[in-house]
Amino acid sequence: MADKQKNDKDLVGRQIAFDPSAESASPSEPGFIAPPKGAPVYHGFQILSDVVVQGFTLGKITDFEGEQCDEGDSFVIAPDNSRCGLVWEISDKSYFKEICPLAPERWGVWGVSFPHAMTNRENARKNLESVLPQLQQRWEEWRQRHPGK
Repeated sequence: MADKQKNDKDLVGRQIAFDPSAESASPSEPGFIAPPKGAPVYHGFQILSDVVVQGFTLGKITDFEGEQCDEGDSFVIAPDNSRCGLVWEISDKSYFKEICPLAPERWGVWGVSFPHAMTNRENARKNLESVLPQLQQRWEEWRQRHPGK
């Protein structure tokens, strides 16, 4: 039990990249906590409209611009406005693995490695580009399983 308490104390949270202008269903909570009815997954987090590769846009959950980090969470918006999640880390070892499967509301959550430090939006764009072939494949699979979404 003492080891567990020690480990809990060692855990450090990350800054969240929420959008303070995102609509909320609550007068006292931000949009990512109280999304309005019908909002897409990841509503209320920052969308990086200048980090786009072939029509796919990166959104950030972990605020990599607010503090340096080697791992975090983000999401991708496809050209049809559907979304998937990313759990990323900076690594020389390349990987792309399923964390959550395709579902009607999103085309999965994927664990990915990024080759470039997430220190600026240009590197974020390069990292999105590095995993885009795998993301496009999963998006196409999702579209076939969930036509009309």
